[in-house]
Amino acid sequence: MRLLHRAAFVSAGLALLAPWANAQPADSSSTCERPCKRCITWASVGAGASASAALVGLNEAWYAQYGREPMHSFDDSGEWLQLDKTGHLLSGYMLGSWGHAAMKHCGTGDRSARWIGGSVGLAFMTGIELLDGTSSGWGFSWSDMAANAAGAGLFIVQDAAWREQRIVPKISLRLTPYAAQRPDLLGEGVADRLLKDYNGVTLWFSGNIASLSGSARIPKWLNIAVGYGAEGMVSAHPEEQIGSDPVFRQFYLSPDIDLTRIRTRSKLLRTLLFMANSIKVPLPALEYRSNGAWRGHWLYF
Repeated sequence: MRLLHRAAFVSAGLALLAPWANAQPADSSSTCERPCKRCITWASVGAGASASAALVGLNEAWYAQYGREPMHSFDDSGEWLQLDKTGHLLSGYMLGSWGHAAMKHCGTGDRSARWIGGSVGLAFMTGIELLDGTSSGWGFSWSDMAANAAGAGLFIVQDAAWREQRIVPKISLRLTPYAAQRPDLLGEGVADRLLKDYNGVTLWFSGNIASLSGSARIPKWLNIAVGYGAEGMVSAHPEEQIGSDPVFRQFYLSPDIDLTRIRTRSKLLRTLLFMANSIKVPLPALEYRSNGAWRGHWLYF
């Protein structure tokens, strides 16, 4: 399954976790015991129902046209210069952070919130891989599972080590001219191209400068991000392309903003910033290409 189609279903399917995002733990004035069993029950039911609905919708949208087979695997680790793993890593991390926030809101301890909440993304994405593994059109991908686990692990390890997220994976999407060469594969309309064209995908790891350096003089919201992308791909196996544009990898360096560290008294705005923090803020960037070329961008997204 295409990475960004998955990410779209994941985000929509588990949207009921969003109201809990970045919420404060249950306060001591509440009539609910801490941890709040009623809160945990409702959060679990909501997440379970959302996940089930997402998996059913995913099955109808993508798997119904294919037959079912016994569980099998396939190796797609070499496709799209690994950019197809972006959605897996990002979903594993993002949903883990949402699950952690929901558990903390319900007053659970650090360990439970970290391991149970932080594993929500891995659990959900494993369900998708099982659907892949029994579909005649796909197969269980160990490299996809590695990306899912890497995303969840990145959240859990940082929470265990620092009690905060100092390095956050983010994504940026843009339109490229390559879709015109293979509209059937890379998309036709704007939305379709943003979801299908890996040439326009950049995966970022955004590090908070103040937290990583320990300096109190640096604004707490200021990050530095390193990004990875690729261009020239008009098939899943770029090395097999004949007579097309040259394929090259891209590496970026850019400032960024940690939206979760922007101070606000509004719970709604805090939640929206928390959810939007998986998207890289458009800012100037320096690009190095694997063909040896350097590029500067006044505003890159």
